[in-house]
Amino acid sequence: MIKQKNPKETQDSQVLQDQLKSLQQEEETLYNILAVDVWALAKTMDEFHPGFWSAFMKNREKALKRFIAEGSKNKPAEPKRPPFLR
Repeated sequence: MIKQKNPKETQDSQVLQDQLKSLQQEEETLYNILAVDVWALAKTMDEFHPGFWSAFMKNREKALKRFIAEGSKNKPAEPKRPPFLR
């Protein structure tokens, strides 16, 4: 026997899906705006201080490597997990 869906549940589900889609679009728009802001800042700083962007990226790379190294040091070792997941 095929179970009939309650129209109220279907409508609520559709409203929820629409809200999720709207939030995803808003998040994507926010990230696009932030990317433009970062690009504008970097472009402006590069005009005042040539080489700013390359220096920034080198510092960012060093900071990321340090962050990953500290994260792996502070991570508790679980003997039950395989070595590649520790």
